[in-house]
Amino acid sequence: MHIPGKKYFTIKETSAITKVHAHVLRYWEKEFQLLKPVRRESGQRRYTASHIHMIEQIKDLLYRKKFTIAGAKKEIVKAKKLNPQIELPMAQNPAAIEMLKKVKSDLKTIFKMLAKD
Repeated sequence: MHIPGKKYFTIKETSAITKVHAHVLRYWEKEFQLLKPVRRESGQRRYTASHIHMIEQIKDLLYRKKFTIAGAKKEIVKAKKLNPQIELPMAQNPAAIEMLKKVKSDLKTIFKMLAKD
């Protein structure tokens, strides 16, 4: 599966990438708490690459491995406990991203200055 290099995807784009119908994606949002796309002020869903990976995981559990919805939920919770990841809400904040890019640039400059000595 190839995910284009965009930050956000509409439900139509997400449906095309994952080959899961839009009405199924909307249903899964209600069933799987971890699958909550960001919403614009207009209410339009905006999926990220991490949402798309989650959709692929759900799709694999339900369609290929033949889990029930309840079984898939348990499997996802179990997998998350075994492989915990830190949630970074600022990863969706453009100002925070720009600040981190600036800090990275400054650190590179400092590193170059120190390397000259």
